[in-house]
Amino acid sequence: MPNYRPPEAMTGTPGKVTLPRGTTLYRVHAAHRDAAAFNPVPSHCLYGGGRFDGTACDPYGYLYAGLGAEAALCETLLRSLPFDPAGGPRLLPRVSVARRRLSRLRLGTDVDVVSLVSARDLAAVHQDSWLVHTEAHEYAYTRDWAHWIRQHTDPWAQGLIWSSKREPGDRTVVLFGDRCPPGAVEAVAEGAVDFGTLEGEEWLDSVLQPYHVRLAP
Repeated sequence: MPNYRPPEAMTGTPGKVTLPRGTTLYRVHAAHRDAAAFNPVPSHCLYGGGRFDGTACDPYGYLYAGLGAEAALCETLLRSLPFDPAGGPRLLPRVSVARRRLSRLRLGTDVDVVSLVSARDLAAVHQDSWLVHTEAHEYAYTRDWAHWIRQHTDPWAQGLIWSSKREPGDRTVVLFGDRCPPGAVEAVAEGAVDFGTLEGEEWLDSVLQPYHVRLAP
């Protein structure tokens, strides 16, 4: 699929999901950054970056979050974390959590997103599970597809929602900063966890234990 370019026209009808005002989201981010701030820095069109980031080809701020805390943690911290062949726990390097925190967010308004959850949803945008499951070496292609989906859902689509690759029982979203009004995402003081504290480390170990993961010594 990475060599399949988006067609000129979108012949399907993308699925629309409305995330209602008050919906709770969870985000892992650098502790010094505003939890509700969109990332304003476009990723390179070809190198690095995330699955659906804005680029110079389609510059927009972006904010990734999970509908559950586990999705946010798994998507951010457990990428390519291998299992121990001997059966021991997977060790999460401390550098992965240094100066980071989990924040709870709340939608301040209804937000309409394109659903990429089911095979039917994906087929409506001429894609399959590759779009939401492929690994980082093909993200340049998934970003191009995101730009194409945005083009054909302008102006209503304010983001995308899909099943988390690393926690399939939960959902992940990316919101578009250029289509979400001011105040669309608000930080909630309660529920934030600073991974740089002893309490934060203990909380993180307890949540990641069912995933056979613990912080490295």
